[in-house]
Amino acid sequence: MDQAANLRRLVIQNNAARRTKTIAITSGKGGVGKTSVAVSLAIALAKRNYSVTLLDADLGLANVNVVLGIIPKYNLYHVIKGKKKLEEIIIDVPEGIKIIAGASGFHQLANLDVKQREYFIKALSELNDDDYMIIDTGAGISQNVLSFLVASDEVIVVTTPEPTAITDAYGTIKAIAANDPDKTVKLLVNRAQTVTEAKKVAQRVINIAGQFLNIKVDNLGFIFDDMYVAKSIRNQKPFIVSYPKSKASTCIEIIADRVANIESDTDKGTGMLSFFRRFFGHYESENEEDSLQ
Repeated sequence: MDQAANLRRLVIQNNAARRTKTIAITSGKGGVGKTSVAVSLAIALAKRNYSVTLLDADLGLANVNVVLGIIPKYNLYHVIKGKKKLEEIIIDVPEGIKIIAGASGFHQLANLDVKQREYFIKALSELNDDDYMIIDTGAGISQNVLSFLVASDEVIVVTTPEPTAITDAYGTIKAIAANDPDKTVKLLVNRAQTVTEAKKVAQRVINIAGQFLNIKVDNLGFIFDDMYVAKSIRNQKPFIVSYPKSKASTCIEIIADRVANIESDTDKGTGMLSFFRRFFGHYESENEEDSLQ
């Protein structure tokens, strides 16, 4: 897609000296927990003393603010309409991150034309004061979504073990490969019942992508299925805040370390977090062995 490639070049040209790392979190289908992952990962990175802005780029059906339990006065609709500048709608939230709220129910945002997308991504490229910008995209492979994926430094594709989610995740990776085959793509398996299940899903997607798309997909890890996640969504409070010792929160903490390339001593320490770090370390080494066979 030439338009997406042009957007990527635009970001690079206007942000040559940036230090902000942009990470787009996406999925092939809705309902896989993508937004909860994006919010919790942003908070986990902030807990590591990184400055983080979370952009709700699910244009037209935004819900980051719903997960956080806030009602923004201004959102991206006001920016696209020229009523506000992007920096004027950034909100500091108690969880230690900043958010750029999207808007729900506005078809104009879900169907931006090329000039509007270029203007929007150029404005984003000028926000270069943070360590990370986490971009919660919409599901699927619309022009808007692909523009964000191509423009980002790396992409995290979220799937669940459900066959439809796996198929759609592969479709998303296929679209990325067609537009930017050198893109750094990482797979995250959400709502895994067991380690074996997560491992099988990840290896299936990674192997097929490598064989048929000639694109390298890294295994970022998995998040256990956890009843506290659904409970936190109902309470409009991120699970990493409401239930920091839950299985899902522990998985997010480890994934945040991987995203930030933080080395942890997995052989020392006690308690559940140390247990899961050693657990993930063993899981990762088994994946590496399988990939060599």
